[in-house]
Amino acid sequence: MNRHSSTKRIKVIAIVGATASGKTAYSIELAKKIDAEIISADSRLVYKGFDIGTAKPTEQERQGIPHHLIDIVEPEFDYSAGIFKQQAAAKIKEINSKNKTPIIVGGTGLYIDILLKNYDLPQIPPDKSLREKLYSLTNDELQKLLTKKDPAAAGTIDPNDRKKIIRAIEIINQTGMPLNLSRGINEPEFEVEWIGRNFDRDTLYSRIDKRVDLMIERGLVRETQDLLNKHGRIPNIIYTIGYKEITGYLDGKYSLDEAVETLKKNTRNYAKRQLTWFRRNENIKWNVYPDKLKK
Repeated sequence: MNRHSSTKRIKVIAIVGATASGKTAYSIELAKKIDAEIISADSRLVYKGFDIGTAKPTEQERQGIPHHLIDIVEPEFDYSAGIFKQQAAAKIKEINSKNKTPIIVGGTGLYIDILLKNYDLPQIPPDKSLREKLYSLTNDELQKLLTKKDPAAAGTIDPNDRKKIIRAIEIINQTGMPLNLSRGINEPEFEVEWIGRNFDRDTLYSRIDKRVDLMIERGLVRETQDLLNKHGRIPNIIYTIGYKEITGYLDGKYSLDEAVETLKKNTRNYAKRQLTWFRRNENIKWNVYPDKLKK
């Protein structure tokens, strides 16, 4: 983990893996050892007020290590992978200028790959008429449509993340090609050391269940109600894992116990999709290699 010379690309460490795989604690301990700063690569930690439901590390948990790209926008803001790439790249250079090592930590695979594999994003303008039609569809109908157009993309996007599914369909429609082909790849801007965090399946699922129980103890129901009161039923709240299930409970659709069990199930499914994404990267050195994933 030697720092780069002035003639080489900036050295970056990427710590990736599924939710509840210990990325945060591992990255903080590593940062203390090598004098590093952390850049979050999580599409939900950017939002102010998304604390308990995203397992956002508290100031105490950060142990004095600077964390970047956390709590930077309000939930109404339409944050994107393109914005992340621009801001994270600037932070990498800023941290490097202080003679410190940048550590990218997170589980949002698209954000991480666009930044560190240097993808070119297709410059596709919004199609308002198409979006209106797509927003009238149910989650199942949207997922089936995306699966028909691009099965590979459908396998990596949360089936309840309407915004991402609609954007994917929009890009596919306008480019006439699958998402992976519509993204050009440039020479990577940074030298990356990839570290994958994982547990065996039973342990990971147990950690997920315990994390959800802890979220409830810490006040996830109250946090969800406060977010809804302050911001209304905006997509970034009601379609985010954690807040989505508790919103259903608050609406009286099911009991709190049912909401908790649904949240655990949805989080396990999300972890599967994360591992599916990262398993494609042969440069990742895993502490525990992800088992072959089953449906």
